[in-house]
Amino acid sequence: MKIAVVGTGYVGLVTGTCFAETGNSVSCVDIDERKVAKLKNGEVPIYEPGLDALFERNVKQGRLHFTTDLKEGIEGAKIIFLALPTPPGEDGSADLKYVLKVADDLGYLLEDYAVIVDKSTVPVGTAEKVRAKIAANAKVEFDVVSNPEFLREGVAVEDFMKPDRVVVGTRSEKAKVIMEKLYAPLVRQGNPILFMDEASAELTKYAANSFLATKITFMNEIANLCERLGADVDMVRKGIGTDSRIGKRFLFAGIGYGGSCFPKDVQALAKSAVKADYDFKILNAVMDINQVQKTRLIEKAKAHYGGNLKGKTFAFWGLAFKPYTDDIREAPALYNIDALLAEGAHIKAYDPEAMKNVRALVGDKISYCVDEYHAAEKVDAIFIMTEWPIFRTPDFEKLSSLLNKKVIFDGRNLYEPEMMKEIGYVYYSIGRKDIHE
Repeated sequence: MKIAVVGTGYVGLVTGTCFAETGNSVSCVDIDERKVAKLKNGEVPIYEPGLDALFERNVKQGRLHFTTDLKEGIEGAKIIFLALPTPPGEDGSADLKYVLKVADDLGYLLEDYAVIVDKSTVPVGTAEKVRAKIAANAKVEFDVVSNPEFLREGVAVEDFMKPDRVVVGTRSEKAKVIMEKLYAPLVRQGNPILFMDEASAELTKYAANSFLATKITFMNEIANLCERLGADVDMVRKGIGTDSRIGKRFLFAGIGYGGSCFPKDVQALAKSAVKADYDFKILNAVMDINQVQKTRLIEKAKAHYGGNLKGKTFAFWGLAFKPYTDDIREAPALYNIDALLAEGAHIKAYDPEAMKNVRALVGDKISYCVDEYHAAEKVDAIFIMTEWPIFRTPDFEKLSSLLNKKVIFDGRNLYEPEMMKEIGYVYYSIGRKDIHE
């Protein structure tokens, strides 16, 4: 089947590459000439485990193509995916200008029936807006479908190739048959393709991400309460996570959620509720709590140093919002960098993948190191920002010889407090007993 994917960001590139892997001919369209030139040259602009190999294979075998020309990209395409940015507008609601601009262009360019698929995360009513934009100029029949993505950065290829479920919003039987055929190779193990109306599909994505963000936030509140009551959040997590009604995932306490999806989607759903004249109290609380949680370690550091962080040098282990990605959007590390610099502190940082992106944003306000041990040389404490596996079992003896003081502020609860006490570290974590001097 011939497919076009408009937009080569995170979602678009994974979508296009994975559909090429299932035997389709895919044209990816983007207006960024430099990005398209790099893609044509075999360069993958994002870090995502497993994507490079699929990309290289499908380009080599002629199933994956790139162009800046929308007309060329959609020529002969049976399905056209819109994987375009929907950034928060000034009021926090999703900005649809990129989606609607392409929809407007498609109206003039369609030469035969096609299914237009909203792959971007968009608010309820977007399918109707896209349909109206295309219909204003189209001379052929078409259908608009909502097909939200549920990709987790770091395991996006696996999520796409082995989805828990595929959500398709359409009332068109013709479009339903085409979408079912497209996704059939990915659901051979019996995971469902859930067909529903467009509005329900659009809301499903926001509801899923907002629920997960709420689950994380609830555990962070429990963690903060644990510290006051002398309980251990890890024990509480295990105690409730074994309840099948709750489940084990998204129960780890830390320094809040970040990334490209949760912050944006929670905010957009809250704004959709306002427009519908509904006060979504839980989401408002989730956003407020998460913002405070991101700099929870700064409070602990101020308490440890008597309120004065000026002149202190800290190592940051991790900068990305989560491991296995170079994505720094809404990463807690960025908020902590700003807070510590404002206090007059200095920062040495190491992240396996995200330093280039942080340097582009922060510049030389902080130092960038070749590894975690280089970052720890002659610093007053380590701040653990991202739970990369390489940080889980460091050589503590080597680390002790490098640090000015054996102090760790752990935002990801990587180590056991009692172990840290035994090896002589001052250790602060989230929702557990702090080990003081």
